Amino acid sequence: MSQAAFPSSFTAVAIIAMSSRRIQRVSELAKQEISTIIQEFNLTNCGFVTVTSAEISPDLKEGRVYISVIGTPDQRKHAVVELDRLHGRIQHELSRRIILKYTPRLKFVLDETESHAQHIEHLLDELDEPQQAS
Repeated sequence: MSQAAFPSSFTAVAIIAMSSRRIQRVSELAKQEISTIIQEFNLTNCGFVTVTSAEISPDLKEGRVYISVIGTPDQRKHAVVELDRLHGRIQHELSRRIILKYTPRLKFVLDETESHAQHIEHLLDELDEPQQAS
């Protein structure tokens, strides 16, 4: 089919959609590989670190890696500091495992989703308690 068969706006939308699917696939692959790399570093005093997601920018130059840490608040802070300290080594290892035009510069962010969900659940449970006492 020739390109004239589709309006130019459709073609632009299709290209953007393909691009976003590719970025999602790259982000998921980066998440899996970074998770494996972090496990190989054997971090101490950091609790149990899990990579919950990764978001790679469309130009592949920046990457935000969300981590969840099971442990004390001090272990959570220490985990983020330690991963920021090791980000160069993690990026280098990531570049060896995933061949991309650019290796994203990684920024590690503590994912507070689980603790927020637990806090909301606790608040909802407190709201239910007075009704049960009646």
